[in-house]
Amino acid sequence: MNVTAFTTMERISRTVVVPADFAGKRLDQAAAALMSEFSRSRLKTWIDDGRLTVDGTSAQPKSRLAGGERLVLETELEPLAEVGPEPIPLNIVWQDEQLFVIDKPAGLVVHPGAGNASGTLQNALLNLDPVLAAVPRAGLVHRLDKDTSGLLVVARTLAAHASLVEQLQTRRMGRVYEAVCQAVLSGGGAIDAPLDRHPRERTKMAVRERGRPARTSYRVLERFRAHTHVEVKLDTGRTHQIRVHMAHIRAPLVGDRTYGGRPRFPRAPSESLRAALEAFPRQALHAARLELAHPVDGRPLSFESPLPADLEELLAALRADRETTKAR
Repeated sequence: MNVTAFTTMERISRTVVVPADFAGKRLDQAAAALMSEFSRSRLKTWIDDGRLTVDGTSAQPKSRLAGGERLVLETELEPLAEVGPEPIPLNIVWQDEQLFVIDKPAGLVVHPGAGNASGTLQNALLNLDPVLAAVPRAGLVHRLDKDTSGLLVVARTLAAHASLVEQLQTRRMGRVYEAVCQAVLSGGGAIDAPLDRHPRERTKMAVRERGRPARTSYRVLERFRAHTHVEVKLDTGRTHQIRVHMAHIRAPLVGDRTYGGRPRFPRAPSESLRAALEAFPRQALHAARLELAHPVDGRPLSFESPLPADLEELLAALRADRETTKAR
């Protein structure tokens, strides 16, 4: 496989102030959270090399922070060399010289990693636009889980990347999802519950008192006998946030085997509904709307993605079960 390579080096300059609630965190952990556009390995190298400093001085990756420190990154960004382009088809919702907006199907991994060295969205993006090799993470500003479908924005230049990351960090980028949860919710609400790594299962997240602040808002779109179709808005963007928060209020997503366990059924479900719930292959979560400011001229942009066929079929089965029960 040919790997895209560039010789041009791009100058990177970033300054962030460590929030008070990061007190006690290691420098490498804080840097990974506050400069999430860069990989952990890159940030650790820059810390070791003295290119990422704390209050103007070099520090060790394991140094503990008190909160309020000024982290300054001054370096040159080496282009990606380890991820190669692959001709994977993509559904492009929008493109100009600064941005791509992609409608990601369920099942497509966003970044290469353990068990997914190729066949990812990042590989597809490098094939779509080889210049993305010079942008952090091939321009990906945020991510979706493998089995979550929907909208993602991709920066095509370093300037666009910096603008979009800033919008994300200051909560000016709107991300709205649709989901089907395993509970009958009486109304909308907000979930304020800090998130951190699970204390025993490190691939999972959990609500933990000393975790990072996380807030999810939701409203009811449609109720069924034992399920609810909801619209969910992210006020923060933690790993697995929607999935963990909905499970926290005892309304886990349909198909979420990690946080939701086995399928739940209404009383005396129809055979077709039982089959639909047991066979649903993923968490019932779709990134339906994305709102942002264009990184060059600031004009508001809004994009929508219709529900994919598997979610439409699930909702149809839930409606049929509800109507059949009413008719009895």
